[in-house]
Amino acid sequence: MSDKSTDLAEDRTDFAEDRTDWAEDRTVLANERTFAGWMRTAMACIAIALGLRAIFGDADLWFHPARIVATLFCGIAVVIVWIAQRKSAATQARMNAHATRPITERSMTLLAWLLTLGCLGTAALLWII
Repeated sequence: MSDKSTDLAEDRTDFAEDRTDWAEDRTVLANERTFAGWMRTAMACIAIALGLRAIFGDADLWFHPARIVATLFCGIAVVIVWIAQRKSAATQARMNAHATRPITERSMTLLAWLLTLGCLGTAALLWII
C-alpha cells in the first residue's frame, strides 16, 4: 500500500511541476504579445504623424504646426519602442522557457532599432516633402 501512495505522491508532484512549467511558458508568450502590442502602439503613433501631414498638407505658416505635432508623435513612437524593449528584455531575463522558444533580447533590440530608424526616416520625410 505504501508503494501506491508513494507513486501517487510522485505523480502529483510531477503534475504540479508540469503545470508550473506551462504557466511560465504562458508568461513568456504573454511577454512577447505585450512587446508586440507596444510595437503596434508605436506604429500607430507613426500613422497619426502621417495622417496629420496628409490632412494639413503644406501649411503656409512659418512654423508648420502640423509638422511639429507630427514630429512629436514620431518622438513618442521612439520612446514607446525603447520602453517596450527594456521592459520586455527585463521580463524575459527573469523567465525560464520550457517548451517554448522565446524571442531573444537580441531580436527585440534589432526590432527596436529598425522601428526607430523607420520612425526617424518618417519624421525626416515630414519636413523634406
